[in-house]
Amino acid sequence: MGDVVLQRWTERVQAARSAGTTLLIKGGDTKEFYGEPRAPEVDPAEVLDTRELRGVSSYEPSELVVTVRAGTLLSDLEACLAEKGQFLAFEPPRFAPGGTVGGMVAAGLSGPSRATVGCVRDFVLGATLLNGRAELLSFGGQVMKNVAGYDVSRLLAGSMGMLGVICEVSLKVLPQPTASLTLRFDMDQPVALETLHAWAGQALPLSASAWWDGALVLRLAGAEAAVKAAAQRLGGDVIEAALAQRFWGGLRDHCDDFFLHADRAIAQEGACLWRLSLPQTAPPLALSGEQLIEWGGGQRWLLTPESATSVRRAAAAVGGHATLFRARDRRPAFSGGSVFMPLSTPLEKLHRQLKRAFDPEGVFNPGRLYPGL
Repeated sequence: MGDVVLQRWTERVQAARSAGTTLLIKGGDTKEFYGEPRAPEVDPAEVLDTRELRGVSSYEPSELVVTVRAGTLLSDLEACLAEKGQFLAFEPPRFAPGGTVGGMVAAGLSGPSRATVGCVRDFVLGATLLNGRAELLSFGGQVMKNVAGYDVSRLLAGSMGMLGVICEVSLKVLPQPTASLTLRFDMDQPVALETLHAWAGQALPLSASAWWDGALVLRLAGAEAAVKAAAQRLGGDVIEAALAQRFWGGLRDHCDDFFLHADRAIAQEGACLWRLSLPQTAPPLALSGEQLIEWGGGQRWLLTPESATSVRRAAAAVGGHATLFRARDRRPAFSGGSVFMPLSTPLEKLHRQLKRAFDPEGVFNPGRLYPGL
């Protein structure tokens, strides 16, 4: 697994520990906007570029498992899987060309199908990690039944490089659905949420949903007979396949109309884009601004000028939480707070214990997940 590269990385970690310096883990840098802002200026000597370690280590299509080095381009992995009619079912956002598999896991973000198939961590079977003690550790394995260390490998999803460098991961993959169809319905937000709740309790091949600006868009996927039967039962307007593919791809990669509008509002008006994680049964939130709703109501994107206090209070009132996803300047937005939901005292203690266990000297990505970590 790239022994020369790993040896060089190990030596760099040892040197950083001895010198009391830090290392910034960096792949394609497609998600630099996400999480706590890093230092305005980073010494190039402190950057650890994961793209030095790339390639598919093993792939067993019949077993639905691929093991891949963390610096591998996500586009390369997806192309490899597509040749065998398989894919990453959780549809990780790509945002821009050049994203890596390690960055995908470290960010822990999932796309439109998350509510029906699961999130990134649900597909991580095992991982190899270079921690802050300059130790190369392996967790999990290549089968879902593997128990030893399984939770540790899943813990890396969304860790933002806080625990170390992800060197290699084993992922569960799935066959691409044989049929897919996208339907459009005109309805306001309350009706759309009620409708999605009703459909969720029925035997329908639901794959993804999105509501914005008075339109609910629904993707059906699975066996051709099941998709056709569901479409006849639900009604709605059928969206042409090529247009539907562009729509879901734009939603996945945040380049559709809503997110392009959000980018302009952030740059010109100083608005903020929030990612609200809520129970699917949560009612519409009384917050100013525009909302795009995914995951059957479980993920709601909010473009608003409202304060962090107002947004988080509204999310917490219905049992959810809010993350500042994009802003013109993340530093003054919270006056010392965090872009992620503040941790409870027990959870903050657990985070600090994990940091001390894996990276006691704070070598990797200091402050990218939470200030002080």
